[in-house]
Amino acid sequence: MTSRLVPPAGPQRVLAPAQLANSIGDGAYYVTSALYFTHVVGLDPARVGLGLTLAWAVGSLAGVPLGRVADRRGARGTAVLLAAGTGLAVGSFLVVRGFVPFVLVACAYATAQSGLAAARQALLARLVPAGERTGLLAHLQATLNAGLAVGAGLGGLALQAGTRAAYLGVFALDAVSFLVCAGLLLRLPRVAPVARSGVRDGGAGGGLRGRPVRERDRLGVLRDRPYAVVALLNTVLLLRMPLLSLGLPLWIAERTAAPTWVVSGLFVLNTGGVMAFQVRTARGITGLASAARAVRRSGWVMLGACGAFALSAGASPWVAVGVLVLGSVLQVVAEMGQSAGAWQLSFELAPGDRVGEYQGFFGTGVTVARTLGPLVLTSLLVGWGPVGWLVLGGATVVASYAMGPAARRAAERAGDGVGAAPVLVGRPGRPRTS
Repeated sequence: MTSRLVPPAGPQRVLAPAQLANSIGDGAYYVTSALYFTHVVGLDPARVGLGLTLAWAVGSLAGVPLGRVADRRGARGTAVLLAAGTGLAVGSFLVVRGFVPFVLVACAYATAQSGLAAARQALLARLVPAGERTGLLAHLQATLNAGLAVGAGLGGLALQAGTRAAYLGVFALDAVSFLVCAGLLLRLPRVAPVARSGVRDGGAGGGLRGRPVRERDRLGVLRDRPYAVVALLNTVLLLRMPLLSLGLPLWIAERTAAPTWVVSGLFVLNTGGVMAFQVRTARGITGLASAARAVRRSGWVMLGACGAFALSAGASPWVAVGVLVLGSVLQVVAEMGQSAGAWQLSFELAPGDRVGEYQGFFGTGVTVARTLGPLVLTSLLVGWGPVGWLVLGGATVVASYAMGPAARRAAERAGDGVGAAPVLVGRPGRPRTS
């Protein structure tokens, strides 16, 4: 298990504890934030939902420009500043007492989070060879799940206490966790900004090769329509993200005879599965072809999971539990395959000099899934019942099969250029902290 959570020595091993630090804080935040904003701050639940939706909409728009800043101004410095900014935004929630301040702080939080994700991906691309990125991301995903599990446990203690001080302690923990993350990122080698050139000389994905920089800067990543299609298909596949937190709990409570404590067990199963097997799942993914196969395979597995969940309706309590567990096992297998394939595609199809910008755009899929996923899942699963599960599974298969042709089209547009080598400032093996 240790080998699955600890990546090889070097910059990779610094990125892992940075991920662990802020994921512990986030885990505690996720399980307590709704009650904190309603019970402690005193906001109406509907207004909390509206405010968070607005915030993540703003954050999704900020990912691309902040990713571009990471490319042009330096990925490490940008990531450090955004990690610190996220910590300050979380800390500001401690003094928020009205709806407008809540929305403003939430927008700052979502913007910093989206930008941090793009900047960290750009930093990873500069420090880690192309062939090792998907494996490292698998390590980081396992670390993320471990941190979220620990944080959720700490948040559960705060919920059990139910006091204002306990909630404030959770938010303070989350704020400090991002400051710790910023400090750890400072231990990485400083990465030089990507030099601008008049004409593209080939990148990791090579898209828009031969197009003048000024035109590319004006048009942005949206000019690369094949890459945008890949990102859109990935967004469809990511609509399953709210399943554990919203879709399955509502399904179990309203459509099955299974006891509600099964929700907690399925969460543990998913988290533990990713921790144990995400690295192993990613090992065989080394290029566009293997990534497309992994995504296509995950679509069929997800269809099987949806079929199992659909069968749990109307079954006796313990039969329903068994079928739900089977569906959850299939779901986590599909999730790990889809994630690993998407990581490979997102990096390999992105131009080598615009990784931050492209990752910022690709990462908006997560924000869109968080925003639209609850509406889609509640409409399909609660409203349509078992048929809704089959519709969700069918849409997943269609999107996963379309990913292969879309990736090939993006690769054809990109050409055969090879990504620029990482540029480090400072002596190899001796990370600078300034």
